[in-house]
Amino acid sequence: MECMGKGTGKNVRANCNGDRPQVDSSAYIDASAQIIGNVRIGAGVFVGPGAVVRADEVNDTGQVEAIEIGARSNVQDGVIIHAVGGAKVSVGEGTSLAHGCVIHGPCSIGDGCFIGFRAVVYKATLGDGVFVSAGAVVEGVDLDRGVFIPAGSVVLSQEDVLSLAGKVSSADKEFMERVVKANLALAKGYSERCS
Repeated sequence: MECMGKGTGKNVRANCNGDRPQVDSSAYIDASAQIIGNVRIGAGVFVGPGAVVRADEVNDTGQVEAIEIGARSNVQDGVIIHAVGGAKVSVGEGTSLAHGCVIHGPCSIGDGCFIGFRAVVYKATLGDGVFVSAGAVVEGVDLDRGVFIPAGSVVLSQEDVLSLAGKVSSADKEFMERVVKANLALAKGYSERCS
């Protein structure tokens, strides 16, 4: 079995500036994921197969801002996290980035959020507990705490937020919590098996 549990190997490497990822020892990174550059991954994070977290583009001063993934979050299969021109990306604690979504900086995602399958979030700020459903595009907006974006929505302005967004339901919250719990168990299980 090919394992990466401790964040070492060719798939966890420096960028051209020499910035190296910082990965908590309790995080699990699949051997097929790529973690490059100024990336900070917190405790208990699960990074699934084929995910790419790449902090390597420089800003005007030649620096690369960090991509930060908070404790207990999960970056599922095929997720891409990147930033233009060295911009910062932050993902809060206990947040789920579902299969194939794209998070592109500058971007800030709060604690306890869920970004659905193949959703795109770019140049946006999401408060805690935001739920972006499958296939939605969220660009250039601020979403308050607990906002629900329906599947397939295109949210490009605050007017779109007002017309399309709802509130996260109790069923949505329960789902979000189950996803985090399942991925914490995966991170722990794979890490133990690989140690």
